[in-house]
Amino acid sequence: MTEEIIIAGFGGQGVLSMGKILAYSGVMQGQEVTWFPSYGPEMRGGTANVSVILSDSRISSPILHEFDTAIILNQQSMNKFEKAVKPGGVLLYDPHGIVHPPTRTDINIYKIEGTKIAADMGNVKTFNMVVLGAYLKAKPVVKMESIRKGLEKSLPERHHKLIPLNLQAIEAGVDHLEVVQKV
Repeated sequence: MTEEIIIAGFGGQGVLSMGKILAYSGVMQGQEVTWFPSYGPEMRGGTANVSVILSDSRISSPILHEFDTAIILNQQSMNKFEKAVKPGGVLLYDPHGIVHPPTRTDINIYKIEGTKIAADMGNVKTFNMVVLGAYLKAKPVVKMESIRKGLEKSLPERHHKLIPLNLQAIEAGVDHLEVVQKV
């Protein structure tokens, strides 16, 4: 099993931390993992993306040009990465801020109202965990127990009290994933 993922959006949306939690979760399951972030000099609001590879075998390079899955959180990222999803792959997006939804007919497309769900939960900072939960429903590449361990590993200990809230947000994402198109 090898899963090559791009997570892309604005800085401040939790793009890099979502990737880091996925990567740590893979490590907890004994998988080979890469976490390769890319972002501009802005602290918030600039574009940010991270590629994550989870594999049962050695990974030859962290550099990818096409992906099994793209998790898209803004229009600029949709414009850049929709075409980079392998045929038969998965594109998951939050429609908030997406003006032009995906148009490809050769990929599986899912939607999650992560922004709305996180706001309804009373904590918009859990947005990325809602999206992560939706992804894990579409492609269960890591076990939920590994996600919990990944959260423990990636969050500073002073924030461990937030782990139950993050797990709740992940469950909300699992429960609210919308299938737009299956191929």
